[in-house]
Amino acid sequence: MKNFTNFRIIDVHTHAWPDKVADKAREYLEDLFKVKLVSSPTVDTLLEFMDRNGIDVSCLCAVASRPEQVPSINDWLFSIRSERLRIFCALHPEYEKWKEEIQRIREKGDGIKFQPEFQDFYVDDQNIFGIYEEIEKVGLPVLFHCGEELSGTMKVRSSPSRIRRLHEKFPGLKIIAAHFGGFRMWDEVKKYLLGEDIYVDTAYFFRHLPEEDIKYFISHHPQERILFGTDFPLIDQKEDIDYLTHLDIPLSSKEKIFSFNAAQLLGINFS
Repeated sequence: MKNFTNFRIIDVHTHAWPDKVADKAREYLEDLFKVKLVSSPTVDTLLEFMDRNGIDVSCLCAVASRPEQVPSINDWLFSIRSERLRIFCALHPEYEKWKEEIQRIREKGDGIKFQPEFQDFYVDDQNIFGIYEEIEKVGLPVLFHCGEELSGTMKVRSSPSRIRRLHEKFPGLKIIAAHFGGFRMWDEVKKYLLGEDIYVDTAYFFRHLPEEDIKYFISHHPQERILFGTDFPLIDQKEDIDYLTHLDIPLSSKEKIFSFNAAQLLGINFS
């Protein structure tokens, strides 16, 4: 495994599908987002790119677009989890056995992923507060897609202001706001999320703002609450590794972002 930095690397935001549906998933995503994926979105290709780019651990994030998909998606995730592949499991707000599934995830997984645009719910909808209460109680981190979608055609159900309201209602919930809190909603991120005790990841953040703005966002958020993420296979992870490696911020911040913060959050021990 190559390593182009002096840091261990944990990528908290990646995607892959079982081999039998990977081609279909790729076709759907490329058509929806009007981008070319860097590879077939399988576990094997994810591991190949991890080896190529010196990534120690990746978190594979899964989404159930329909409630009935939840148990089968998570069964697959449990089967592929390893020291190098951690899993943010699927949960749908309308899945009736959510309490039992949260317990399964606590026992066999590492966190939960919600995608409000694909799952058709607003993150601060009080109808699902019971689910958040249970997740908060068991201590699982929960990763939300935040901000606009690449397609630009969907409603924004996970805006920075809604994430802030959710945090105020459940201050003990370990929220990870993907895309540095809100893709293409940077003014709202500044207003509602910067400086708050909320995790953000860097997936689809670098290069979408001028470098000085990137440095501003990083320097004005708690350094212990920034996680490295890439959204692979939407991009080759090396692009974001290179960007952060050469970004003019303190080395201590880079170490925290690349791996230390995620290792603390997920209980990963490299020794």
